[in-house]
Amino acid sequence: MIQLLHQGQYALFLLILIALVISLSFHEFGHAYVAKRFGDDTAERAGRLTINPIAHIDPMGLLMVMLIGFGYAKPVPTNPGNFTSRWADLLVSAAGPAMNLVVAVVTINVYVLGLQMGYSGLAEPGPRFFFVFLAQINLLLMIFNLIPLGALDGHYILPYFLPRQMAQQYRYFNDRYGNMALMALVVLSIMGLPIFHNVFALSRMLLPYITFL
Repeated sequence: MIQLLHQGQYALFLLILIALVISLSFHEFGHAYVAKRFGDDTAERAGRLTINPIAHIDPMGLLMVMLIGFGYAKPVPTNPGNFTSRWADLLVSAAGPAMNLVVAVVTINVYVLGLQMGYSGLAEPGPRFFFVFLAQINLLLMIFNLIPLGALDGHYILPYFLPRQMAQQYRYFNDRYGNMALMALVVLSIMGLPIFHNVFALSRMLLPYITFL
């Protein structure tokens, strides 16, 4: 992203930054909301049960997004001991990606509806880019966070779909090597290998399937 500033594309940089901040904030809010629904108010007491970006954005994580294209928000704190269901951990983990899917569906369909209602300003390059990018980046975040490596949401979800012994082995190896494997993929991608090219391609491919209007 930072190269956009060097190229003088300040408006495009700002649109992308706003879309990323919105997407990350809704992702973390999803975790906090479902945790609260299952009896854990840890996130709420930490001020995270909100879509206010100030509560969720990590300055270093946002800086990384701008510099290298990969970053993070502040993880939502939870206390599994407060959960009222054995499925709560799974559902809380899935809530972030699910929220990204909801944002993507709402964004692209509201945009299309606006075009159909004759709001011609939406057809201008700026609004068109923003709404389409916002939908795509949320699909990208959904898919990326479902990868079962390191601290990504997928590593909480996958064990629920594995036999008990295999789930224990997976947790053991992911705890020891998951973050290193994820960072290796990120570094290789930054170096030019198309590691996450398929993830981005999949997010673009899904866009027509969530456009219902």
